[in-house]
Amino acid sequence: MKLKLFLLSLARQTAWILVSTYQQEYALRVGKTVLLEAELKDPRDLLRGDYLTLQYWIGSIPVERFSPTIHANMAGGTKVFVAIAPSTNGFHQVARASTNEFPLSAGEILLIGKIAGRNRNLTNSVQVNYGLERYYVGEGTDNPKGKLTAQAVVPSSAQASIKQAFLDGTPYAEAMRK
Repeated sequence: MKLKLFLLSLARQTAWILVSTYQQEYALRVGKTVLLEAELKDPRDLLRGDYLTLQYWIGSIPVERFSPTIHANMAGGTKVFVAIAPSTNGFHQVARASTNEFPLSAGEILLIGKIAGRNRNLTNSVQVNYGLERYYVGEGTDNPKGKLTAQAVVPSSAQASIKQAFLDGTPYAEAMRK
């Protein structure tokens, strides 16, 4: 009896791991790929390992882009729907945003984020986090110098994930080896 219970527990855990992995891989394979401009915000945390904390240009949204209009002091954690579209330089930028779902126009891609707070540099914009702000790197990687960009994949759930980071157009891992 104990052996059956143990095997059942082991099978459930294995199934959960396999389903989670499949969902992540499926999202990376079928999601829409977008290119985002980023800048390094905080290079590493000794307690959590080596990673880059990225701040994206699409993360600072002027309140004028919201419909209906919002105020810059909205509560943190408020769900935000953001339509991004490719700009002339190849990177995706915010087309419009709302705290309510809305239909997309041609060429737009929907991202779901949460308001992190008010942007200290721009008093009429809000900071939005998309869950793309942390990119884990190899141990002992030096602080990067150069332009950081990220290639993200956006599945139908609108919850994006980073596919690859680039430093001056070169994949991050390759740039750090040089």
